[in-house]
Amino acid sequence: MKLEQAKALCRSLPGATEDVKWESTLVFSVGGKMFAATDTGHKVTRLSLKVDDDLFLGLTDRDGIIPAPYLARAKWIRIEDIQTMGDAELTGLINRAHELILNKLTKKLQRDILGGASA
Repeated sequence: MKLEQAKALCRSLPGATEDVKWESTLVFSVGGKMFAATDTGHKVTRLSLKVDDDLFLGLTDRDGIIPAPYLARAKWIRIEDIQTMGDAELTGLINRAHELILNKLTKKLQRDILGGASA
């Protein structure tokens, strides 16, 4: 998967917003809480994501995946080159990152984001 496809997927998730933080980091959020981040440069191939606590160590043991700088204590990973990961796996990780953050929001905010669907 190319980074533009990954960003499009992030944008398509319910309630997803994007903005630039720290001068050069494109951040995807839901309910004001980050679930994914990448650099704003043209040749960027890396993506940082929130992951399940129990998957963090296994993922960071893999080549090309490191604990995300400044966010590792919150169980974030950085995939150095997303094109080395299969599309299905990366799609699953992005969807799960969004879901993890969405599930931490208040039930009212979850309902607002999901358009009244049960959260």
